[in-house]
Amino acid sequence: MKQVKYTEIYEYLKNKIISNDYKAGEKIPSENELTALFNVSRNTVRRAIDKLSFEGFVTSVHGKGVFVIEKHQLKFLVGGLQSFREASETNEVLYFTNLHTFEEIIIDEKLSKITGFPLGSKVIHIIRSRNIDGEETILDINYFLKDVVNGITKDIAIHSIYDYLENDLSLKIAGAQKIVSVEPASKLDKKYLELKKYNLVAIIKNYVNLDDGTLFEYTESRHRPDKFIFSTYAKRL
Repeated sequence: MKQVKYTEIYEYLKNKIISNDYKAGEKIPSENELTALFNVSRNTVRRAIDKLSFEGFVTSVHGKGVFVIEKHQLKFLVGGLQSFREASETNEVLYFTNLHTFEEIIIDEKLSKITGFPLGSKVIHIIRSRNIDGEETILDINYFLKDVVNGITKDIAIHSIYDYLENDLSLKIAGAQKIVSVEPASKLDKKYLELKKYNLVAIIKNYVNLDDGTLFEYTESRHRPDKFIFSTYAKRL
């Protein structure tokens, strides 16, 4: 008999939620039911549910069970490392990307302090706004180390940079240091985003490393505050 992994249970439940078989506010099958259905241990089931909770699909109510969360906002994982396309597909939203800047620049002293790249480094500087459900609500400002992202094009920047890096260049992306802040809207925010009444933006700054420790990306993802929330899962030790 095939050994069922927790990721298979996770995918099964996530697909049921996305397809609306398990509707917002409804309880998913209990641990006992899932244990029997997949012939696995409780620990395996719990790992799958923990992952769903981490990604904002469900919440546990003590003594009652696990319930599907209604999604009013697009959720980005503070604790994970997702591309914009991956987050949008997970949340099932209509989106497209507008490319405003694509250029090679040299890191000066000011940018070195901001990005962490050594002075004089050659980087690809990209500015993209993200239109979700008809509104420009995210501004991504990227700096990629040129020697690492060899061959990147405007077309790649519009579609998926991470898909190109991982599947075409076979790069192994290890992870990122993330800094979350709320700051006054900048001139670029006001130029490219539909801010409406808001004068603040939520920002995630990402310092991203390859598996050999190389810092190859610094990105600021700047979000209109009413449309997005950042999700993580914290477990009590």
